[in-house]
Amino acid sequence: MKSSANFSGGGLLIASAWAFMLLVSDLPEIVWGWLGSKAPGWLPWAQVIFIALFLGLCLAWRKLRVLLPFAFVMLVFFLALRLSAGVGASPWWRARFNGPDVSFFTGYLGAFHRDIVVALAVLAALWALKKRRRDFFLVKGNVDAAVGPVRWLGIRAGERWRTFMWIFGLAAGFIVLVATALSVKISPAALAKAVPLLPAALLFAAINAFTEEVYFRASFLSTLTEVLGKNQILLISAVFFGLAHWIYGSPPGLPGFLMTGFLAWFMGKAMLETRGMLAPWLIHFIPDAVIFCFYALLWTGR
Repeated sequence: MKSSANFSGGGLLIASAWAFMLLVSDLPEIVWGWLGSKAPGWLPWAQVIFIALFLGLCLAWRKLRVLLPFAFVMLVFFLALRLSAGVGASPWWRARFNGPDVSFFTGYLGAFHRDIVVALAVLAALWALKKRRRDFFLVKGNVDAAVGPVRWLGIRAGERWRTFMWIFGLAAGFIVLVATALSVKISPAALAKAVPLLPAALLFAAINAFTEEVYFRASFLSTLTEVLGKNQILLISAVFFGLAHWIYGSPPGLPGFLMTGFLAWFMGKAMLETRGMLAPWLIHFIPDAVIFCFYALLWTGR
């Protein structure tokens, strides 16, 4: 299908999508930090209101109407995030999942309870719009699909995702392992205590990889690829994902942004070319498994 971005008004759609993404991303919070202060508590709700206003603009202005599905999914996503954050901050929830005596499994289970609900809300919104799971990538996909050549990465024609998803996932995991190991001191005693936590760490890595693929990748790619084209949407989703890890990533700051942004670009490429979730999930899961195993190590040293 020919991209709508090739028609008159394509520049407006691209500019609007980029501006919208940057304003609802973590960029405003990052800028507040650069100015030497903490972002105000009203900022997340201001972003929700902005998304609602943008959705109304898409309804009212015919030239932006093709962005309406994306705005709708983002409104559902951000509302679910805000409600999840409210539940997580409640005394009842904190007493059960954030107390000083809470186990590693229980502590992270509390966060992932809420994360799964956010992902389900996004999937429900995509289902309402698309009707078929394969139209928003909630299928395995064709892992025998060809990997689109990328000269600057040395990827040549003829590569298949069935093999390459393992190569790239393991390479990403190794890079994260080295980067994290250099910043975390590991003692034999802590390692011995963390071994029983590894199954839980792998479970949480698997959940995190799936939920983030849903609301960081499938939401963007299924609503904007035909509107903006493959290259633009891969960049937009990569920057959004990278900014989300600028403050809270491992490592944080510019290195985290560049690492996770590049990884997001590649996982988006995998999702589009296989037309499914398995390849990007696997590429995401392997480095996440490394990170959550280190979280288990840090938990034992509390």
